Amino acid sequence: MSAETDLAVVPPKETALTVFSTANGLDPWLQQVRAKVDEFNKVLPDLTTRKGREAYASMAHQIAKSKTALEAVGKEISAKQKEIPKLIDAERKRVWDTLESWQKEVRKPLDDWQAAEDARVAKHNDGIQQIKDMALFGEMPPASVVARVITDLEAIAIDDSWEEFLAEAAQAKDQALAKLRALLAERNQYEAEQSELVRLRAEAEAQAQRDRDAEIARVAAEQARLQAEQQAQAERDAAARREQELLDQAAATQRAAAQAALDAEAAAERQRLQLELQAEQARTAAAQAEASRVAAEQRAEQERIAAIKRQEEAVEQARIAEQARADAAADEILRQAEAREADLEHKKSINRAALEAFIAGGMPEACAKQAVTLIAQRKIPAITISY
Repeated sequence: MSAETDLAVVPPKETALTVFSTANGLDPWLQQVRAKVDEFNKVLPDLTTRKGREAYASMAHQIAKSKTALEAVGKEISAKQKEIPKLIDAERKRVWDTLESWQKEVRKPLDDWQAAEDARVAKHNDGIQQIKDMALFGEMPPASVVARVITDLEAIAIDDSWEEFLAEAAQAKDQALAKLRALLAERNQYEAEQSELVRLRAEAEAQAQRDRDAEIARVAAEQARLQAEQQAQAERDAAARREQELLDQAAATQRAAAQAALDAEAAAERQRLQLELQAEQARTAAAQAEASRVAAEQRAEQERIAAIKRQEEAVEQARIAEQARADAAADEILRQAEAREADLEHKKSINRAALEAFIAGGMPEACAKQAVTLIAQRKIPAITISY
């Protein structure tokens, strides 16, 4: 065996792990190398010769080979040791997963029972909350809505199906019914008062309109009467003037006739006949004047009757207009009530859609109801429901 082979010593594989993992475990092998070095240093080769220089290089090379051999053994051991944690971790995971599955297998009946129990309790709690929510409204409802909710709530059976929640459900129902009945009485009184106010306002407006119509009719009748009287008086005055003029003319004619008789007695007969003719004409004119006066009075009476008729027609038209206005007011009240009902139903449908969206997003139904209620009541800043 050469000196090079003797120097490159390593621990055997069977004990290598123990040697490398023990403090100073490689000292025996280092001592073997040191002994070779010390032996070499006892008789140092001559550096002036090629052989001597090669001897130095050969010794250094042998030390390097020992170094490399020991390093290689150490690296191999270290590499194998690094694989051990991986194997350990893999086995740990296998054992963990196996025991985990056995744990779930053993616990599954308990978990299933607990889930069913939680669902049962949640169902009862939700039912109780629904009973409580029936007494809550986003805005003040009409009495008809409250009465319908009371009917629906009374129809909810409180029996053994509520199990240990029977007492709580009964209490919730009684409290909700008490609130609803108090609210129903309040809304009935309010709506009755509002209806009475509407009726009183309508009656007051109708009476005021009747008073205005009566005053208008009275003024119109008075004006018609005054106009008829003035026209009749004017016609009587005109007839009197015409009669006086005819009488004046007759008197003048008689005076002329008398004067003519005095002046011309010979023509007396002819003048007499002429005077008789004129007298007859005067009587005819007087009769015509009287007839004109009577006709004027008749026309005045006709105007008075026509004025009364116009007054009656005006009163009837006012009555018809008042009836139409009252009918329109009643229709408007009905329309507003229907609009409020439709608006309430619309808001309910929007709230239900929001509730379903919350639930679909994973929110518990009770929380979703509370969220919708708070938003609808505008108690959540910067968040509103668009109706």
